[in-house]
Amino acid sequence: MKYKISQLVSLTNVPKSTILYYIREGMLPEAKKIKSNVHRYNDEHLELIKYIKYMKTNIGSSNDVIKIALQNKNQSFATSFTMIEPLMNTLSLVSKDEQYFTKEDFIKHFEVDKKFLEELLKDEVIIPLGENEFTEKDYMIIKLVNSFKKVGIEYEIIKQYAKHAKILGELEGEMQQQLCTVRTDKNFTLLWEIMFDTLFKAKEYVFKRHTHKKFLKSIIEDKFE
Repeated sequence: MKYKISQLVSLTNVPKSTILYYIREGMLPEAKKIKSNVHRYNDEHLELIKYIKYMKTNIGSSNDVIKIALQNKNQSFATSFTMIEPLMNTLSLVSKDEQYFTKEDFIKHFEVDKKFLEELLKDEVIIPLGENEFTEKDYMIIKLVNSFKKVGIEYEIIKQYAKHAKILGELEGEMQQQLCTVRTDKNFTLLWEIMFDTLFKAKEYVFKRHTHKKFLKSIIEDKFE
């Protein structure tokens, strides 16, 4: 379908000046020139504008990151690191100014028991981003595990908690692969919205609602005992 730029503005709620800026920056393809000062846009423009808007609004991606991602948009989700990179940065929960430690420095700085640390690493209860990329967030989990132990809660329940989180991660990987198989130029933005909304909205909803349901059941049972 062919569109005037005024129609793109109406369909996306993105100003004309912004759309023209995206074209100048190479984030959108050039419009087809019909005659002098008359240009027509197509469904690809519409889809990409929606994608850019979604990434900037919901993920906080910069123009540079989006531009690199769009240069690889014809690659699959599974093979294009630049397409997945904005998602990875968000999932890592590590800010750009986070302080990193090697394993040895981490042990010394936070006074962590080395044997205990190795056990947590083996069980994937703590998961540093790299072999020598430990952060304060890893230490936060270690403190939590120690708190469980202090009140007499067995470590096994934490281990199982991490195990189920890993299973969930594998399911989300399968989801990514399946989305890849149905990708077309027309559903490009929709697939990314599905992936992000699942990881950052539906995931929280499902987990917290199940926890709420369990706790509510316990409260009701306690009242009638």
